[in-house]
Amino acid sequence: MIGVVSFLLILAVSLLVIRIGAVALVMTGLSEDVARFQALSAFSAAGFTTAEAESVVGTPVRRRIISLLIWLGSAGIVSAISTLMLSFVEVEGARFERMMVLVAGVILLVLLARSQAFSRLLTSVIKRALGRYTSLDVRDYASLLRLRGDYRIAEIDVEPGSWLASRCLGDLDLAAEGVIVLGVTRGDGTYVGAPGADLHLVPGDQLIVYGRSHRLIELAERDMTDEAAHQHAREEHIRDLSRQEDRA
Repeated sequence: MIGVVSFLLILAVSLLVIRIGAVALVMTGLSEDVARFQALSAFSAAGFTTAEAESVVGTPVRRRIISLLIWLGSAGIVSAISTLMLSFVEVEGARFERMMVLVAGVILLVLLARSQAFSRLLTSVIKRALGRYTSLDVRDYASLLRLRGDYRIAEIDVEPGSWLASRCLGDLDLAAEGVIVLGVTRGDGTYVGAPGADLHLVPGDQLIVYGRSHRLIELAERDMTDEAAHQHAREEHIRDLSRQEDRA
């Protein structure tokens, strides 16, 4: 029984530490998925070398967060805390009661690690802490752009035969569909931020776009000759705007 509780306790504390690290990274502007993965990677010392990892170490505050997670993981702090907490049940007298208290504590840690309310509290606390130690404009961009709902930021490749290919952004009129082009990565690797209407897209380019999930998926798969889909998307966006105005 002690061994099972020990395992669960280490797992629960680890989940809590990773959750706190992920929330802190989200507050520096990373998306929730990227922040969670990088926090797990750092804490477990897996050391994935991805483009995401490069963006994580690109700012001092993120490096400090990642460094702390690496240190906590490699130093065995979680195991030490768990061992210390377990030691009190090994003392003679009322052992069963202490074991029950420990099990209840493990359950509480797991619930905290999964709780959205706890995550919101952490976000508030971590935001104040980051504001004290860095001049970085810390914002939860996932919340700011409503990325946890129906809206997404996605990368769409311009393929040969795609509706996007060999046309200017102004001619595509994506804004009328409710799709905002944040940037374009050209085929040679150069990046164009906030591109103008006269930017001509060619196969091999990649668009970074913001909009509703289903619209971005449809846009990525739209055929070159499918002008009806563009018109349908425009009409749908107009209806969406009308509903939003009615709710305001």
